[in-house]
Amino acid sequence: MTDQTAAQAVWTAIAKANQPKLTDLFAADAERVHKLSLSLNLPGGEVLFDWSKTHLDTGLLDQFAALAKAMDFHGKRNALFDGELINNTEGRPADHAAQRGVGTAESTELASVFHARMRALIDAMDEGVFGDIHHILHIGIGGSALGPDMVMNALGRDEIRYDVAVVSNIDGAALDDVFQSFDPAHTMIAVASKTFTTIETMTNARSALAWLADNGVEDPHGRVIALTAAPDKAVAWGVDETRILPFSESVGGRYSLWSSIGFPFAAALGWEAFEDFLRGAAAMDRHFIEADLTRNAPVLAAFADLLYAQQRGCQTRAVFAYDERLSLVPSYLQQLEMESNGKSVLADGSPLGRASAPVTWGGVGTDAQHAVFQLLHQGTHLIPVEFLASRTPGHDLDPDHHRILLTNCFAQGAALMQGRDNEDGARRYAGDRPSATILIDDVNPATLGALIAFYEQRTFANAMLLGINPFDQFGVEL
Repeated sequence: MTDQTAAQAVWTAIAKANQPKLTDLFAADAERVHKLSLSLNLPGGEVLFDWSKTHLDTGLLDQFAALAKAMDFHGKRNALFDGELINNTEGRPADHAAQRGVGTAESTELASVFHARMRALIDAMDEGVFGDIHHILHIGIGGSALGPDMVMNALGRDEIRYDVAVVSNIDGAALDDVFQSFDPAHTMIAVASKTFTTIETMTNARSALAWLADNGVEDPHGRVIALTAAPDKAVAWGVDETRILPFSESVGGRYSLWSSIGFPFAAALGWEAFEDFLRGAAAMDRHFIEADLTRNAPVLAAFADLLYAQQRGCQTRAVFAYDERLSLVPSYLQQLEMESNGKSVLADGSPLGRASAPVTWGGVGTDAQHAVFQLLHQGTHLIPVEFLASRTPGHDLDPDHHRILLTNCFAQGAALMQGRDNEDGARRYAGDRPSATILIDDVNPATLGALIAFYEQRTFANAMLLGINPFDQFGVEL
């Protein structure tokens, strides 16, 4: 049971907490890096999380743990995985973790059935049932497009089984670009829409069907695969029931990568890669369930998020991928975090009364260093920064490329913290600017799955500690 009175007392204590400079925190505790870092051995390799360059300290961790108790965090986390109606405004559970095997027996079994159906369809495509297919045109929007696009950008740079293009924009130029590069005689179309009514998606789908018909494909509808939670609407639209890949109504669009929305990259990368993706995410889920709050990666990240949004009044959070393969992660996180937690009311509909999600933005290192880092180092806004990097490069070029890349990544965090004094104010850097670093062994299906699950559970933890519902999105529907 949530105790709002106790929660408010904790928020008051957090707001009044003494905040030494980062350099003073390091000087006072030689074990700081060890205490505020976490290394997880996950299926795809080690993932290191480092919050030592944030203003978290032992006292604040204790305060946030007290907040978690007051907000019944453990009970709400249990409700998520036990299939309770945690999405109270829409009267349904949030079953995305069940898609990767963590949840109730009923939900995980249903997910397994849907996955088997998807695999059978991919096998049929591999065997030539739909003809000689080389390309997959994936049409969706929001979570139905951002996720597959992000995964293909990260993992589809080596040899793949099918070319994949993801189109979301209603601007016809986006579709036309694909039409210029794909051969309609060898193209399958995946229409991804939870409701199968989204106007941008269905308009693009009709144009894609017309492109097939205009270029001699005799049965355009026979080249369509529907990825939806509304199979009846897909049938009414003209998709044969055998080519409909359902997913549960209780899986939100921005949490749906693990369901049939993952079809294009499961087909392009192979089923084993898709299973590794699920396996990495499930390992992160188990860590989130089992680890103590002060040694729990998603929860610690949420503590830092709340510290800067609530105590410091930070209105934005920046994420920079120091790896080209992760370049779309900041865009993916914009939807995940801002659509989930961009709310102004508590789960019961009463006013929130405090800041909710900050604006998530970001880019790619080292490009960003020559642009927006000016503001990060010397601007008037305090902006927490998160760095994403991989120990292993995604190329076989001169190792100097990766050495310089990682050196820049680590040096930026140090420079943001330390700053540099100078009599010339224009050349003075104040320092004491927070950052966190996430370092993975390599960008592979399992580590990417774990990373995305980490961000999902971090988003959930933020919401539960604030008392909001992260699973509806009425602002999008407006």
